[in-house]
Amino acid sequence: MRTYNDVISLIGNTPLVRINNITKQLKIKTPIYAKMENLNPGYSVKDRIGISMINWAEKEGVLKKGGTIVEATSGNTGIGLALVAAVRGYKCVFVLTDKVSVEKNRYLKALGADIVVCPAAAKPGTPDHYVTTARRIAEETPNSFYPDQYSHPANPLAHYNTTGPEIWNDTDGKITHFVSSIGTGGTISGTARYLKEMNPDIRIIGADPYGSIFKTYKDSGHVPEPTPYLVEGIGQALPTVNANLAIVDEIINITDRESFDLARQLSRREGIFCGGSTGTIFAGALKVAKELDENSLVVFIVCDTGEHYLTKFHSDEWMKEKLMLEPQRITAGVIAETKHLGNRAAVISVSSTDTVSDALAKMNESGVTQLPVIDDNHSVGSLRESGLLTKLLQNRDLMTSSVADVMDASFPVLDSDATYNEIKAKLQKNPAVLIEDFKRITAIITRADLLDLPS
Repeated sequence: MRTYNDVISLIGNTPLVRINNITKQLKIKTPIYAKMENLNPGYSVKDRIGISMINWAEKEGVLKKGGTIVEATSGNTGIGLALVAAVRGYKCVFVLTDKVSVEKNRYLKALGADIVVCPAAAKPGTPDHYVTTARRIAEETPNSFYPDQYSHPANPLAHYNTTGPEIWNDTDGKITHFVSSIGTGGTISGTARYLKEMNPDIRIIGADPYGSIFKTYKDSGHVPEPTPYLVEGIGQALPTVNANLAIVDEIINITDRESFDLARQLSRREGIFCGGSTGTIFAGALKVAKELDENSLVVFIVCDTGEHYLTKFHSDEWMKEKLMLEPQRITAGVIAETKHLGNRAAVISVSSTDTVSDALAKMNESGVTQLPVIDDNHSVGSLRESGLLTKLLQNRDLMTSSVADVMDASFPVLDSDATYNEIKAKLQKNPAVLIEDFKRITAIITRADLLDLPS
């Protein structure tokens, strides 16, 4: 029998998976491997530090039976802690910012944790900052343990004891470059320490979002003013104890757009369903690998699962709202879906046998100025309010006529895979285009629908 005593026994020993399709397209010769931390039981790399910090607290007598774990988290560390707490009988209170995805928030609640949400805009040290709030709650809660993942030595130690050795062993010591994000600093610092001990020539690369302080801080020693960014769980506004930047050889800044685009590409082209921070790291890995040959070997961390971000960057609507969808990636189907918040509304239309008065009434009721004329799911014509009213002013008797007597030519019909540029070209000469999916007209796109898209 191959069995496990509990779910936390599944933490670690995650596999390395080679990236194939994306590297082939980019003509990258260097093998790039993903360390699949999304296959931990809590679906993230933070499972490792959750059990590590709790084991330390139990050993030191800091966390006693029936105690409460209080932590400030962007979600994944909280999940790692909550898994162990569920198995060992502890209570949990986690303080998150309102930037954290609803999926992670609900996941923590499902594991039995209490959640406190603070504004992401609160500056470090202020009463409303999520770390300040967590510390206060811990001080006020009897028999509580505040891990403080940003400074707790069990955080990087978890990766020194497990992640580093796993990567070294699974690559037979052939790894030449390790790429990770920098959040608390535990993953990159602990893993790097082990790998550098095994081979000092291994390059350690930090991938950090624009807006975080780490690159500037490492390069100049100066702590810049942080600016907002959308990627969750990585980067900081201030240096952290566990981020040992001296062991990091280089830090590469990555944009939100690159992060989300590459995370989505990993899902669609490699089958690796991951979060935005993984996109940040993978972007760094690609930048590094482009300068290398087939004798090198790059490993990057897959931080967590894409299931935590289904309402964020894995949502076309969210990406469109944040102006993150690049024009060349926008199709007619995407526009049709997102204009109705993910639910395609039925196309408002009339048939050629309807009366003109009924068509006008539908226009007024629906607040539209143009209607496709559709018979048996085929576009046969169109009505445009201005032209129709001109005809009615000339002949009021047309009100009782059929639409077929007054309709104009049909709007162009495009397939749902039509590109942004194809749609834009048609809309230069037409007020609207109809979208066809499997020989069924499913949507209408007007010029106004393109105004909130990047040009």
